[in-house]
Amino acid sequence: MKVILNRDVPNLGEEGDICEVARGYARNYLIPRNMVLMHNRQNVAEIEGRRSAIEQRKQEKRKEASSIKDRIETEELVIRMAAGERGKLFGSVTTANIVDELEKRGITVERRKVDITESTIKSTGTHSVRVRLYGDEEATLTVRVESETPETEAPKPAEVPAAAGGDEEPAPEATEPEAGEAAVETAAAEPAEADATEAGAEAEADTDADADADSDARLDQSAT
Repeated sequence: MKVILNRDVPNLGEEGDICEVARGYARNYLIPRNMVLMHNRQNVAEIEGRRSAIEQRKQEKRKEASSIKDRIETEELVIRMAAGERGKLFGSVTTANIVDELEKRGITVERRKVDITESTIKSTGTHSVRVRLYGDEEATLTVRVESETPETEAPKPAEVPAAAGGDEEPAPEATEPEAGEAAVETAAAEPAEADATEAGAEAEADTDADADADSDARLDQSAT
């Protein structure tokens, strides 16, 4: 079915172009959305009446596309994402991420016009992304993906400061007496304890003897 494009339609053409499309596609999608007009004498005349304005709009769009291309190709888009040790991203950079970052820089493009070779970017590094603009105009965008958690060196162990007067020797540590020395000291103590015990026993015996003598003397006095 032959139709006239009432505006720019992706994958079909620009406003004012005449093209062939499937009848169902035209009747169910394009015509209800006022994207195309039926190709007939009346509609052809209408488009020809608008031809001058259509061509002027095309020139403005080409000029705008050229300006956007210059900006895109001088930009380096830096995107930071969490990544593993070998630069593998925990996730991916998508066309939505790229469009959002361009929007922050005042550059507006449609997601469908951003072409990533592998559909998404899954590693850190520098990547080239194609951006389709108006007509045949294209731009190459440089996207640099960095890890948002850069690798850091492991902290070095703290150095122990040297003591003042480095020639001084450390004080000897206190040590427990060895088993042999302890045995000698114990053996030397045992005779002294035995002598003390014998002296105590003799003193008790003398005391008992004195007590008996006193008792005998009192008995003798009583008898007299």
